[in-house]
Amino acid sequence: MKVLFSVLVSVLFIYTSNAQVVEQKENFKSYEIIRAEKEIDTIRLLTDKPIIFIYSPELVEMYKKKLKEFDNSDYVMIEKSVLDSLIRPYYKTSIDLFTEEMVYTPRFRVKVNKDLDTSYVPLPKENRYIEVIYRNKIEPLEIKSTVDSVHIRYFKKAKEPDWWITANSIGLDVNQIAFVNWSSGGENSISGLLKIYFKRDFKKLYTLWKNELSIRYGMNNVQDKGLLKTDDAIKISSTFGYRKKESSNWYYSAKFNFATQFTDGYKYPNTVDPISRFFAPAYLYFGFGSQYNLAKKHFSIYFSPATLKSTFVQDEILSNEGAFGVEKGKRSRHEFGAAIQSSWDVEVFKNVAMRNRLGLYTDYINNFGNIDVNWELAFKFKINSYFEANIGSQLVYDDDIKHKEDTNGDGKLETVGPRVQFKQQLGIGVLYKF
Repeated sequence: MKVLFSVLVSVLFIYTSNAQVVEQKENFKSYEIIRAEKEIDTIRLLTDKPIIFIYSPELVEMYKKKLKEFDNSDYVMIEKSVLDSLIRPYYKTSIDLFTEEMVYTPRFRVKVNKDLDTSYVPLPKENRYIEVIYRNKIEPLEIKSTVDSVHIRYFKKAKEPDWWITANSIGLDVNQIAFVNWSSGGENSISGLLKIYFKRDFKKLYTLWKNELSIRYGMNNVQDKGLLKTDDAIKISSTFGYRKKESSNWYYSAKFNFATQFTDGYKYPNTVDPISRFFAPAYLYFGFGSQYNLAKKHFSIYFSPATLKSTFVQDEILSNEGAFGVEKGKRSRHEFGAAIQSSWDVEVFKNVAMRNRLGLYTDYINNFGNIDVNWELAFKFKINSYFEANIGSQLVYDDDIKHKEDTNGDGKLETVGPRVQFKQQLGIGVLYKF
């Protein structure tokens, strides 16, 4: 019995020893060889198993010949955890989020002088002007045979810039005056002006596209007179330009403008007969030409030798009167001529901004040289992020718009001819930008 037990122990010991040797040899076969070269910026370790580093081609050949020998003092075998602690002062370690592998980037570069003395110079900090989306686009590969050298291709992918410039704002200007036993007299009043503005500009290399929407509506409540309208405007503007060279400020352009109003307008104190209504009038400009644009100066000027001007009066009473230049009974009038439009936005002083818009138009067929003028000038005085004061004016002259007034005191309005129209506003209010 004792003899049988001894035989079994001996057999088990021999089997265990052979299994350990086989396991060691199998593990040894799974080792990889990586030879670092100067031109490689980033070394990626493609395995978490122990690695043998060999630093000369001669040793690589020797390793090929002695592949089956496990114990060889010519090889240096380093565990991954020990390797990380040794190279951390000399390499930056990071983890690739896509492959979950370690990435080693050198902190120094090798410098050799005339006497062949070697020194290590710290690498400068990397300045990135483009956001990196993918750090390394390299898939891990299982190496079946020995590797003499490793070359890594580095990919960078830039994020597409946002070519749109947007601006949105909503504001409310309020003016109020009240009198109590005021010896000089006066009437209590309160007024408000709602302002809505949207801008969408697209600029990319050779293309420029500007879009604006402006809405204004103001009311004034005067004692014993009720509500009076002070401002009413809907304006849409769109300009598309294309240039041949990126360095040029000249664009081949097409421009579209549209303007109308919301509610009825009256010649106060007459509040029975409206002199203007929604889409009566409505103005549409569409033309082709050239635009000179200075983005840094916020200045642009547009000239069009071919512009269509359309006037719409979609009200039967005003149409029958021949208002706004249309023939009596007609709902629209179309003209073809030349147009010049300019815009300039500039900060005159700190917290004081100026906005200047000028539009000129003349018809080729009817009274060529008789120029329609629309000039808007406004100043904004910024108080803080939400409050600002405004002063603005608008001058309009259109030979087709006939002025109406009561000339003989009978309470009826007579048409007397074109006049220079002028409007001025001053207010303080709140402005919200988003």
